[in-house]
Amino acid sequence: MRTSSTIRTGSTVKRTTRVAATLAVAALALSLTACGGDDDNGGGGDSGDKDGGTKAPASSVTLPKLDGESLEVAAVWTGTEQKNFKQVLTEFEKRTGAKVTFVPAQDPIINFLGSKIAGGAPPDVAMLPQPGAIKQAVDKGWAKPLGAEATKELGENYSPGWQDIGKVGGKQYGVYYKAANKSLIWYNAQVFENAGAAEPKTWDELLNTAQMVYDSGVTPFSVGGADGWTLTDWFENVYLSQAGPEKYDQLARHEIKWTDPSVKEALTTLAEIWGKKDFVAGGASGALQTEFPASVTQTFTGGDQPKAGMVYEGDFAQVNIGETKAEIGTDAKVFPFPAVGDTAPVVSGGDAAVILKDSKAAQALATWLASPDAAAIQAKLGGFLSPNKSIDSSVYPNEVQKKIADALIAAGDDFRFDMSDQAPQAFGGTPGKGEWKTLQDFLKNPKDVAGAQAKLEADAAAAYGG
Repeated sequence: MRTSSTIRTGSTVKRTTRVAATLAVAALALSLTACGGDDDNGGGGDSGDKDGGTKAPASSVTLPKLDGESLEVAAVWTGTEQKNFKQVLTEFEKRTGAKVTFVPAQDPIINFLGSKIAGGAPPDVAMLPQPGAIKQAVDKGWAKPLGAEATKELGENYSPGWQDIGKVGGKQYGVYYKAANKSLIWYNAQVFENAGAAEPKTWDELLNTAQMVYDSGVTPFSVGGADGWTLTDWFENVYLSQAGPEKYDQLARHEIKWTDPSVKEALTTLAEIWGKKDFVAGGASGALQTEFPASVTQTFTGGDQPKAGMVYEGDFAQVNIGETKAEIGTDAKVFPFPAVGDTAPVVSGGDAAVILKDSKAAQALATWLASPDAAAIQAKLGGFLSPNKSIDSSVYPNEVQKKIADALIAAGDDFRFDMSDQAPQAFGGTPGKGEWKTLQDFLKNPKDVAGAQAKLEADAAAAYGG
């Protein structure tokens, strides 16, 4: 999950100021550290209510009768995430009479969709994990604007910023059904206790904590380097905090080059962890063979001797933690990504529903996905975060997830969207190419900062068109 050019698409998302970012992170930090240990497993599949008041309204959205209609919805989601989303589609079927088929897509989804469209069989709706992909779909003539009902539902339930990142040329094309807080580090509570470590608030404190974990006999970090997008997320958090939001926006638009000194500083900072082989589970070679799900699960299995004590990634890591015996809030805890510069980073991501075959049924599905009813179904299953401000946060299955959700809504438009999602997909969202590949190479050889910068700039220049 990443972002498009909110700026390239003509959107007018209100960008964070340093003060707003500081307040948002401070609120998040307070809420996370206040979480107790009496929670449910965060990735569980129990959709039953825990207490009165967790049910979504019987119907807060008006949908048409669609008996006999059929739809296909494509997304790259797999495993528990796909299973939980299918429950949302099932409820849509019950309310409308339509039949919905989930179509598993491959990354990059734009290429997958291109093949489907060339074959004359596009899905009706696609869940696009990058705003850049929305713009590409519009530019190629694939995407269809949202109709009045979907736009009305979106307007009632989303802040202007979340609406704007789904716009291209002033028209609404995307419904940001799923969001992510990508400025979190999850940790094994037993490992921290054994090491006598506390939650760090700054980068230097993070390095000290890592040393304490290492001295206790556990490798500090698990890194899912086989998936290049996890490495772009590491970079973005360091860069946003260290270089600041103005530089972040400029680099996202390629208004400054990747050879800029600010990029050198961020890569050099990253190398303080990536370049210390004893700090990364399996060293660089092991990390490059570890996919994201395994990077999470190996942090919370193995008793008090897991393969690593910490793993960086967004709130969605709860789905993977839920596949272990660790309980969110007791065995598995979380803290905000520490401040590298003046303020801690606040990076978000998301997945948007985009209509490819315009019809009454497709428009109805987009309307459904913009409603609090739909969001509440998946929210209560865990491992999901909604930017829908009308959802009752009590539906989230544990206090950790509830606090993360409350912080996201409280931030309003004060967020930064994932930088690699703002890039053309060839640079910021393609396995084995562009930023993903160069950062994988940098993880393997963190001493070659200049070489990484040169390659990043060459690939960016080609993708952005100069």
